[in-house]
Formats: sequence, structure tokens, C-alpha cells
Amino acid sequence: MTRHRSPWQRTHTCGELTAAHDGQDVVLNGWIENHRHHGQVLFLDLRDRYGITQIVADQEAQGADGTLFATLQRLGAEDVVSVGGRVRRRAADKANKNRSTGEIELLALSVTVLSEAETPPFEILDKAEANEELRMQYRYLDLRRRPLQEALMKRAKFVTSIRNFMQEHRFIDIETPILTKSTPEGARDYLVPSRVHPGKFFALPQSPQIFKQLCMVGGLDRYYQIARCFRDEDLRSDRQPEFTQIDLEMSFVEEHDVLDIVEAMVIRGFKEGFGIDLQQPFPRFDYQEAMDKYGCDKPDLRFGMTLIDCTEHAKSSDFKVFQGAVASGGIVKGMCAVGGAEKFSRKGIDELTAFVTGLGAKGLAWAKVTSNGVEGSIAKFYEGDKGAALIAHMGAKAGDLLLFVADQKRVVHKALSDLRLKVGTLLGLRDPKVFRCCWVLNFPMFEWNDEKGRWQFAHNPFSAPVDWNVGDFAQDTESIRSRAYDFVMNGWELGSGSIRIHRPELQARVFEFLGISKDQQKANFGFLLDAYRYGGPPHGGIALGVDRLCTLALGREGIRDVIAFPKTSTAFDLMAEAPSSVSVEQLAELHIASTAKTQD
Repeated sequence: MTRHRSPWQRTHTCGELTAAHDGQDVVLNGWIENHRHHGQVLFLDLRDRYGITQIVADQEAQGADGTLFATLQRLGAEDVVSVGGRVRRRAADKANKNRSTGEIELLALSVTVLSEAETPPFEILDKAEANEELRMQYRYLDLRRRPLQEALMKRAKFVTSIRNFMQEHRFIDIETPILTKSTPEGARDYLVPSRVHPGKFFALPQSPQIFKQLCMVGGLDRYYQIARCFRDEDLRSDRQPEFTQIDLEMSFVEEHDVLDIVEAMVIRGFKEGFGIDLQQPFPRFDYQEAMDKYGCDKPDLRFGMTLIDCTEHAKSSDFKVFQGAVASGGIVKGMCAVGGAEKFSRKGIDELTAFVTGLGAKGLAWAKVTSNGVEGSIAKFYEGDKGAALIAHMGAKAGDLLLFVADQKRVVHKALSDLRLKVGTLLGLRDPKVFRCCWVLNFPMFEWNDEKGRWQFAHNPFSAPVDWNVGDFAQDTESIRSRAYDFVMNGWELGSGSIRIHRPELQARVFEFLGISKDQQKANFGFLLDAYRYGGPPHGGIALGVDRLCTLALGREGIRDVIAFPKTSTAFDLMAEAPSSVSVEQLAELHIASTAKTQD
């Protein structure tokens, strides 16, 4: 059936017309970005999400039609209009090479004002000049800016690429529940009161974790979902109370099967979504190797400067700080900042020292490498052969800066890991347009929580141990490794997963070690343990953060820049003014009495 097109409806977008359309009659729809008067000639820029087209109205050339010219003349910024006209090619010296439509302009022959706009609270500019809170309050206006539109369009292409990839690799797109059960041990849940079950609550999912494992029990051996997840936790630039993740699970697999499919998926998504070719292969580090070389489990591989153990050298040193650290069971580690001797003045080194002491280290030892040996805070302890041995051990050469921390292992790793990133930034080694990915595997199964005074899971309580036949979890707990893995890009942890426990008796033992009683297991995880009794296959999976992936790929400051309607750092929606109070009647329906004080 042929459908009628109203005269005001567009025939083309504002980013589509080229010299090939010269002489054609077209209709464009969009927002007025700006207008410029040159006597009897008026120029307007008409914008939609596809681009900008210059509109021209020539009062003299268009003769007696003063109404058209007058209408165009009184249009204001952000008015929504339909402009009909004839495409004409611009002279070569008048072309705008910065626009896809820069070779042409549209000679206006008719105009329909579709909507008049009040003066916006801030100017719609590509480079945002208004403060972030104002832009979030009027997010629908902020969305008209090209950088934000570009981010959302590329994000959409990325997600579409992921969906196509998963479909081609026989994964099933399955929607898991949004209203689900609250379980302990994770971050705080967002709770939803039930009207029909007074006094009881649903929880919004922090992850589809249990349900995707149940999909494996159900024989749906390749599940995926672009999943919305919710966590009631303190926010920062890379966190939001609601976020999106690529969630997948596979049956009858080992770690390498999951890692291989995720690598191929991310490589394709970055290419098709962002036009980025990721460097391959992605290195795979054992957790302990990552900690030894980088001091952290999310290494930034865009530059070297790995940590070097100097504990043995310290034993033969006359430097009492090094000796004392080793004698008390600590370690000495250092790193070589290539070319850092010239980059960092004494004042700069003092600032680095203050930086590491702020992280808990007692201080920072340093030395500049010269053709004659070393100079700096440890020079007098490393003269002659000792200095030459240290330089050789550090792989240094003249012009390099050596930096050392001596303390307990945890302190040394934290201080040097963060210092490595800071120095890398100051030396210009962390190019946001360069991308380096890696995997970190075999994480500790448990970690000690000082605040709670007990062991807790390091990743999640469903991660399988490397040794399926592990005996007493209370013996050498710190050394027990899990089959958990993280996907890391440019120092950001972008995904976590594991091979799961599929044996009910082992899962129950893990819960018991974590202090979850049999009654609590039944109440919170009974349906999962019951499911495994009926034949659970070996399986594993992962979840990757879409928001973080897009933020890194696009070089944006934080994930708010790739989310259409984000919350503030206090989890508040300035535009919708949510969360908000509700009526007494609504609370009564939910059998809820609020103790919160109302504000006038």
C-alpha cells in the first residue's frame, strides 16, 4: 500500500545531501542551530542527528515572497522546522570541508514551523560549557549535542555487533527476571515491596548470575543477555546504580573456551562499533604473576615499567630501611622509569614521595642513573660494584629514574602499582587511543575482610576451586585458588567470570565456610542447590560492562558520557527528580510506614 507523505515530512536527512543532489527539490526537518544575516541574504544551519545542512534565503533572488524570508528571519535557536527547497552546489572556495554536506546548500522555497522553542537554559554546543548538573537536569537538551549523540550511536552499533556475533555462535538471548530474590553477601540490593505479599520484597538483580546457571541446568547450553543490573552502592565515575552488561554462560567448557569466545566477540564489537582494531593476542596472566609484575590484578599494558623484586639485593645492602623491611618479613621492590631522570626534578620526586606515603608506604627511595653510577637518596649505599649490580638488575641505563618501596608485600604492591600509573601518565605513556587487553586468571578463592573479621569470597561464591578435590577450606585458606578470571583493558577491569561449581555438595561446603548456615542456604539458594541435584553440567561464563567498554573505546571521562539518562554521584535523577516521595495511600497499599523525616 502506498502511504501518503505530508508535505512537511522530510525526504532526506540533514547529513545526507551531497553535490550529487545538485538541482533536486527536497524537504529537510530539524532544529535551527544558528542563523546569520548578510543584508538581503539569510543563512541558517539546520541540524538533526545525522548532520547539518546550510539553508539559504535570498530575498532579492526570491522576488516578492517576503513572507518566506520574514518567517525564516524570525526563527530562533532550537525551533523545529520543515524547510523545502532546491539543492545547489556551492562554489569551490565556499565549500565547508568540515561537514559531510559542505559542498552544497539548500535554497529555501518553503518553510513550516513545527515547534517554537523557548531560549534554552544553556547553549547547545558540541563542547559543553554548561556545568554537568545543569546539563543532567535538562538531559533531553544535552542529548542534542553531537558528541553525546555520537557516543550513543556508536554504543548501539557495538551492542548490535555483539548480538549478531552471539547469534552466529549459537547463543540464545534469554531474558532473566528483573523482580527476583534478595541474597546476602553481595553489594546492597534495591528492594521492591510487594503489594500482594505484605511485608515481603523483591530485589532488583545485581546480576543474572543464578538464573544463567539455571539455564545451563535447563540444557540451554549457550545463554547470553544484554542485561540491566542494579546495585545500591556508592558511586564514582565508572559506576551507576543501574548499568548494562554483556552476560553469557556456556556448558561443557573450560576456561580457554570462554576466554576464546569473549576475545573474538570483543574484537569484532570494537571493530564494527568503534572502528578500533584491538592488538592481538590478549596476554593471559596468572593472578600471582600479575601481582608480582604490576602490583595489581588489572594491569595497564600500554607501557612497561614492571615491578622488579630487589629483596635479595636489599639483604646485602647497607641501607637500613631496606634491611629493616626484609628483617620484618617485608619485601623491597622497584621500577625503572625510562628517561625519568630528566623528567622529574627533586620537587617532582618529593611529590611522588608524598603520593606513596598517602597510600600507606613509609617513603620512597630513588636514584637517578648516570654514566658514573647512581645519584639520589640511596646513592651512598650503592657505590661502585653495588651500584652497577643494581643498575643491571633493574635493566636501567643513563637517564633513567629508579624508584623503590620497602614494606610489607600488600603495601609495596599498592604503592608501586598506583605509582606506576601516575608516573606512566606523567611520562605520556597512557595514550587513550591505544588499547591493550589481557586476562588475569586463578584468583584467590577467598579474601579476608578486616571489618567483618572473617573470610569472604573474592569473586563470587559460585566460582569453582582450581582443585575440585580441595579438602578443608580452613587450611591454608589464602593459598586456595579459584577458576575465576578477569578481562582487563588499559588498567580497567571490564569483565569478571569463572568456571562455576556445579556439584551441590561442594557448593554447600563453600557456603558453610563463608558462614552461611544450612537454613540460610535453603532460604537464599535452595532452588539452585536443588537444581544441581538433578544433573548440572560443568559450565562457566562472564559478564562484561557495556558502559565501561564504551567509555574506554570513545575516550570519555566517565560512563555518564555514554549513557542516555544517567544519575548523579548521589544516585539522583535531576531531570525526573527521582527518587521522590510517594503518597500515604501508596505506602498503605504496600503495608509500609516510613520513618524518614519530610523536608519542607
